[in-house]
Amino acid sequence: MIRSELREHVFKMVFQIEFNEPADMPEHFELYIDSLERATDQDRTYIETKYKAVLEKISEIDALIDEKSKDWKTKRMNKADLAILRLAVYEMKWDEDVPVGVAINEAVELAKRFSGESGPAFVNGVLARLAE
Repeated sequence: MIRSELREHVFKMVFQIEFNEPADMPEHFELYIDSLERATDQDRTYIETKYKAVLEKISEIDALIDEKSKDWKTKRMNKADLAILRLAVYEMKWDEDVPVGVAINEAVELAKRFSGESGPAFVNGVLARLAE
């Protein structure tokens, strides 16, 4: 899979944490990863590694998002936007393999596919303030 496809799968797993108990997530992850017929072992490892890395930093990520978002805190955000932002903030701050500009562009593309009409602009605005 190409990197943007892998990122989409990580986003989908990060999105699920808003709707499932933390204790149930390992099982949800396994079911999801097993449903990816075209995924190689390397793809599965990439998805799992990045997903777990985001989860590990979630409180720090949410604090950064809350600091940079105007009038919207993580508790009130659209859940798709929140998952997109969480993944992008992780990539911007802790993933040395992903340039900041790429993280922002990929997040906006995810927002175009999975968020509402104002999602891409909202995601771009929060991430641009974080990048400053």
